[in-house]
Amino acid sequence: MDISREFSGIRLKNPLILASGVVGNSLQKMIDAYRAGASCVVTKSTSIKPRKGYPKPTFYFDGVIAINAVGLSNPGAEKMQRILKNMENVPFIASVFGKNEEEYVAAVKVLDRAGPIGFELNLSCPHVKGYGTEIGHDTQLVSLIVEQVKEATRKPVFVKLSPNTEKIIAIAKSAEDAGADGVVAINTVKAMMIDAETGRAVVSNRIGGLSGEAIRPIALRCVYELYEELNIPIIGVGGISKWEHVVQFAMAGATAVEIGTAAYYKIDVFREILSGIKEYMWKKSLASFEELVGLSHRI
Repeated sequence: MDISREFSGIRLKNPLILASGVVGNSLQKMIDAYRAGASCVVTKSTSIKPRKGYPKPTFYFDGVIAINAVGLSNPGAEKMQRILKNMENVPFIASVFGKNEEEYVAAVKVLDRAGPIGFELNLSCPHVKGYGTEIGHDTQLVSLIVEQVKEATRKPVFVKLSPNTEKIIAIAKSAEDAGADGVVAINTVKAMMIDAETGRAVVSNRIGGLSGEAIRPIALRCVYELYEELNIPIIGVGGISKWEHVVQFAMAGATAVEIGTAAYYKIDVFREILSGIKEYMWKKSLASFEELVGLSHRI
């Protein structure tokens, strides 16, 4: 059976990708994810200049709910591209962010030297003022950023979308019209949690991004709706931890999926999911993973 994926000029050995975020902040963890079965990895979001981020605590998990507010901390594009040159032939997609189109383009030009197979534009971080969601809500700005980034690189460009807007379809279509090679749906959901004993928010920034199982139905709905409107590939992400989830996202219209929170706790999740997908396809007599993509729209 064929579980490889080919889209937007990229060929992957399977549909599983390590998502940008808490796992992708370490070179070794990215390499470990690939060795555990991920077809490629997405780096932690990187800006042209270094960013310190928020003080600890930046991550909360109670066994069900995961909230993070790292603050887009990163070493800056120059240092990151030197780090990524040690990826040991692991295919990677470079995630970038900025305050405006000039910063996105500058980061892409630097990171392009490290040899990524593509770029993911983080237009959807929910907890850093002046970045992410604030940019990703503006259709004109999204178009401008995509257009200028496409002029700066020959690599495929994917736009990571925010669920924290009623305009997700309009944003996605503006990205498509501007030349984006695909979209990634979704980033974390704006959220918070308060400690009942102390009365304090569980992360230092108070507001963070909700991830994990809790957001999977939201992400699935977004992928389903986007598939009906777009002509470019969709990479699904949000709460995926089992092979069943991957099948669900594919049926909703995802060409491939990214896994983040689940990999943070168990890097072998990629190997387990791949085994489950293969067994499922064998039972269903499916010759290719492509047969699953968009299935729910055809029945």
